[in-house]
Order: sequence, then structure tokens, then C-alpha cells
Amino acid sequence: MNDQIRPLTIPEEAKQRLRIMFIAKHAKWEGGLHPEDGNHALYHVEVREILKGLGLNLALEDRYEALFDKPDVDFVFPLLNRGGFLNSEMLLPLLCTRHGIPFLGASPILRGLADDKHLTKLCAAARKIPTAPWAIYRRGAPVEQERCPAGARLVIKPNASSASWGVQDAYDWAGVEQAIAGIHSEGHDAIVEPFLNGSDVEVPVITIDGEPVILPMLMFEQADPTHLRTYWEKRDLVDRAHKYELVPFGRDDPYYARIEQLTLEILKEFRPFDYGRYEFRLDRESGEVQFLELNLNANLWSQKVYGRSAQLAGWSQEQLIETLLCESLRRHGLLEG
Repeated sequence: MNDQIRPLTIPEEAKQRLRIMFIAKHAKWEGGLHPEDGNHALYHVEVREILKGLGLNLALEDRYEALFDKPDVDFVFPLLNRGGFLNSEMLLPLLCTRHGIPFLGASPILRGLADDKHLTKLCAAARKIPTAPWAIYRRGAPVEQERCPAGARLVIKPNASSASWGVQDAYDWAGVEQAIAGIHSEGHDAIVEPFLNGSDVEVPVITIDGEPVILPMLMFEQADPTHLRTYWEKRDLVDRAHKYELVPFGRDDPYYARIEQLTLEILKEFRPFDYGRYEFRLDRESGEVQFLELNLNANLWSQKVYGRSAQLAGWSQEQLIETLLCESLRRHGLLEG
């Protein structure tokens, strides 16, 4: 990250004038870990309290229905993403677009493009970004073995999953076919790709004055490079001690420049997006860097990648959230009364 980049502040006049809706599944949550969503509830509470602390004219909602009719707000901060149905990432941006209400994040079509791992990989391949072979098995379409990529160990997951929900592995076609059937039975498309040894490098990107800024990178350093991280581990619902650790991935790393260059290339497909986390698998033994996926509405919790990255940049969590909101308000022409 450029050391000269400073966090943004929303003018007091705009804070008083603008009516902002924060909508998230746990926007009104008052407990600890959620029994199913785990630390996701803590994340929503943290963002809510930061927005309150900024002194915004804030409305809180936790259901899509809040946007079925046009609400009396000027801007929406949407974190209601995992709606429990296919392509739910697109619904809030679509509802906001329908009403002509500006919102934080990318447009509905870009959110859908990023949420569909198959389409994202097509974008990467088109820009000649190294990407492991994969196959998409849409629900209702033929499940053909000849399209399955080669590999001694294959990973099967919902094509639009987040936080590794539904991820599993298999060592033969019978196991792959069974995993695909299970994902289809839950109403989702399935994507299959070879398991890649190594650790994930996380690249959080924001925008300042419309230009992409890469915050300090981090890496999920795995004690066992063959370990498959699960949803339950990511949500702190099971013990993950000693399995992996989130550590800084500094500019002095020999692979930093390569990953930076690949990130700046792939993100061209998704601008403007306000913020997004780009993910690569690094195998130090082979020297290979492979693009995995991206999340345009990435988790902003202080204990996850964005929060940890902001700390490395010398920013507080409050400064991170205010900067994202301020830049999006500027992009939509709302800072000037």
C-alpha cells in the first residue's frame, strides 16, 4: 500500500444531511456467536456500532423486505449477502437499483459475476492469469465425467459459496459425482477443481478517488499445505488451532510483485467495486501462483483480512469503515449538498 494514502473522513454536514440504511442479517443482533453463522453476527454488530459512532443519520434493517418498497433513505450500506438462496448476493443491489438508491459496492451484474466462481475464472483466463483447470456442473445440466479436470484429489463446492460453505474433496469420479449430487440437491450449482497445495494469499483492495489501492496483503499460512479449510473453521464454530494462521505477506516476499501485478490486472474486469478481496494460492515448493476467486463484498470484520490489513496500514477499524463509506458517497455524488 502507498504509505501516503490516508483514511477519508465524511464531512459533518453530509453526516447530518444523508439518511443511510445499514442492512445486514444480524444488524439488530445483541448476542455473541450465532449458532449457525458464528462470528458473522459479531461482524455485523461491529459495523453497526462503528456506523453509530460516526454520528450518521442511521436506519437499521435485517430483512430484504425493507427494500421491497422504496425506503426514505439516500444511501444503503448492504451486508445482507448470504440470503439462503442461489444468487442472493445480487438481490440487495438489484432492489437498490430498482429504486434508484445509491449503495456501497459493485453493481448487481458485477456482484453476480464475482459471486459465480466459474464466470470469475473465465475472466481471469481471458486476461491470461494463471488459473487451475475447473469444470462447472449446473443444476439440471448433464454431469459428465469427461469434463472433470484431472487430479489425484479434487475439490467440489457450491459455485456461489462463501466462507467455504459446502466445500468437500474426493479422490475418484464416484466421490466427485456424489458430492455434485449433494450440492445439486440443495439447489446450487457445483464447481470442481484440483486441490492445490500451498497457502492462500489474500489481497484486499479499496478505492481512493476512484483508483484501486491495495492494502497490506496477508496469507493464510497452513501448518499442513494439504489441509482443506472448512466453513465451520472460518466461522469459529470448531477448533482450528494450529491448522492455519493469518500472517502478513510483505513487499519483501519474492512473490509479492507477481501477485500485485495479477491483482491489478484482474480487478479491471470489476471496476467500480468500492472494495473487494482477491485470492491466490501460492505453492512455494513449485513456485506456482494460481488465481482462486474474489469477493466483492468481502468480510470487513476487524478479526478477518480487511481488519487485520487496516491495522498493518496503521488504520483503525473505524477509519477503514468510514473510508469505504466516504469514498462510495463521493463516487455517487452525495458528499456535496
